[in-house]
Amino acid sequence: MDRCIIIAEAGVNHNGSVALAKKMIDVAVEAGVDFVKFQTFKAEKLVSREAPKALYQDVNMPGKKGSQYEMLKRLELSEADHFELANYAKEHGIKFFCTAFDEDGLDFLEKLDIEIFKVPSGEITNLPYLKRIAQKGKPTILSTGMSTLGEIEAAISVLIENGLDREKLTVLHCNTEYPTPFIDVNLKAMDTIRHALKVNVGYSDHTMGIEVPIASVSLGASIIEKHFTLDRSMEGPDHIASLEPQELKAMVTAIRNLELALGGDGIKKPSPSELKNREIARKSIHLRRNLTRGHIITIDDIIMKRPGNGISPMDMDFVIGRKLSLDLAADSLLKYGHLID
Repeated sequence: MDRCIIIAEAGVNHNGSVALAKKMIDVAVEAGVDFVKFQTFKAEKLVSREAPKALYQDVNMPGKKGSQYEMLKRLELSEADHFELANYAKEHGIKFFCTAFDEDGLDFLEKLDIEIFKVPSGEITNLPYLKRIAQKGKPTILSTGMSTLGEIEAAISVLIENGLDREKLTVLHCNTEYPTPFIDVNLKAMDTIRHALKVNVGYSDHTMGIEVPIASVSLGASIIEKHFTLDRSMEGPDHIASLEPQELKAMVTAIRNLELALGGDGIKKPSPSELKNREIARKSIHLRRNLTRGHIITIDDIIMKRPGNGISPMDMDFVIGRKLSLDLAADSLLKYGHLID
């Protein structure tokens, strides 16, 4: 199978600190992901000053009052911060990109020379945004949290009509709750999207743990996106639904191992690694007791024991009724040369 692209979503878990963001890049490098992703926004362009926080944001930030605007303002990265982080990622051998939340942000990201764009779930019904991102002509990810199949289809139509090659589009099944209850994951919807809309698919995960993204790879996800943090106990809206460093590394390892396991030719045959064990684990026909030359073998004379380098138990009916050509002791491995008609 093709290698799944793994995106470590730093998001806003840097808490507005470039120093923390660099530590997150280090963690992503150590985990072996393909991309590390941040978020590009100006709070005043993203939300009104009176917009309330989502319930999960209030729950994940107990005791932290204020509007969504005030929360996001503390989490902004400047343009200079973006260039610094992009250069840091490049120096450390990992691909860097960001999600932008408005057209100006998309235009800014072009200056960073990123190779992939992403439509976040909240922008799937933002017509001018969709048009602008399509015009970039680069590989594009469309995240689909909170969406119906019809809304996804409408967004895809806008993207294609405005210049995006369908082959450059990957649609991520997603649930926009942090953390997502397992019962709400509905992972089968990823396959529905693939077959109904004829697109490449992946999965953006907000569950606790690593089981669901791993399972999604077995179901054909070509891109996996997962939030991570330096410490889940840190203050911020997304930390609680994010993986800590060792968990991120464990997820990557599990996905890469799963890809190896799924990568066979589908033909059922002994593998090279197990062939050496076949004679050890299988059985052959042995004698239960001492027998003399000329004895006619009966079912009571034989027993099936390891190793399997003699006559197979599957040939028992051939053995029964034949004579021994020599004396043999109990527990002897019976061979075809020991038999005469």
